[in-house]
Amino acid sequence: MRPGCRKTEGGAGFRRCTGGCVVGESMTWVQALVLGLVQGLTEFLPVSSSGHLRIVSSLFFGDDAGASFTAVTQLGTEAAVLLFFAKDIWRIVRVWCTTVFEKLTARSRENVPVSEMVTTKLPVVTGSGPAGYDPGAEAQRELDYRMGWYVIIATIPIGVLGLVFKDQIRTGARNLWLVAIMLIVFALVIAAAEHFGPKQRPLEQLTTRDGLVMGFAQCLALIPGVSRSGATSSAGLFLGLKREAAVRFSFLLAIPAVTASGLFSLPDAFEPAGEGLNASGAQLLVATLVSFVVGYASVAWLLRFVAKHSFYWFVGYRIVLGVVLIGLLAGGVVSAT
Repeated sequence: MRPGCRKTEGGAGFRRCTGGCVVGESMTWVQALVLGLVQGLTEFLPVSSSGHLRIVSSLFFGDDAGASFTAVTQLGTEAAVLLFFAKDIWRIVRVWCTTVFEKLTARSRENVPVSEMVTTKLPVVTGSGPAGYDPGAEAQRELDYRMGWYVIIATIPIGVLGLVFKDQIRTGARNLWLVAIMLIVFALVIAAAEHFGPKQRPLEQLTTRDGLVMGFAQCLALIPGVSRSGATSSAGLFLGLKREAAVRFSFLLAIPAVTASGLFSLPDAFEPAGEGLNASGAQLLVATLVSFVVGYASVAWLLRFVAKHSFYWFVGYRIVLGVVLIGLLAGGVVSAT
């Protein structure tokens, strides 16, 4: 919105500011439901949910739903991840907090029960024993502690870049020419990761370097068309992680960044800063709930899929979609902005 402008209701569903500038068209309930469904279906697949929301909103509804709408509806899909991995997340958070507290209070190892000691062994967990740990669960405790640090450290790059380039992310980066190009280019990156990645190391062998590399790879998801899961999972494959291990850490890594982005974007979603489809609070809530339900099913499906299938299926889809989008842009069927 232009500085000093105040929104007033205009005709044909548009809101106009007092300076005469068009702020945007009101979103319909059908649009909110469809976009929530698209968000839930594509958030966890390596096909770019933000790119799909941009394409669908322009192709079928004639306008852009906006980066803020995308970020807020992602709260629904991240809630799905929190629920799906609730047991793992709670264990990691609990172990990380208690271990940090122990280190800060300088408790001696002699006063720490054997089952709580931090070791450097690789974990083997069968689920028996008190509090979900086995008698020899010090190795699992060590892994959970490291995982907590990996997620924290790997989230810093996207947090910094997201704040620095927030204006560009909401404007120029949403150009459909860029989305189409990134769909195709990153499809080739995913194919290369699938082909050249050794895919030998389990999640237990994740290192600090792995976390940092995947954290920087996550920054590419700021560009619609790249895909957060595609970028981080590809980085994991290049590093030698097994496909399912790379995807699991990708899900965990996205939680703090996407949640912070969604909460940060809430004010902008209610007060859009430019042209586009403007959703009401009720529509945002419903779209987010839809993305949560569909997203939960998508998480379960993707983890089963990658355990037995390669990423090449998504590579082919991305290339076809990118080529079709370029054709639509070149033919003037849809506008790039």
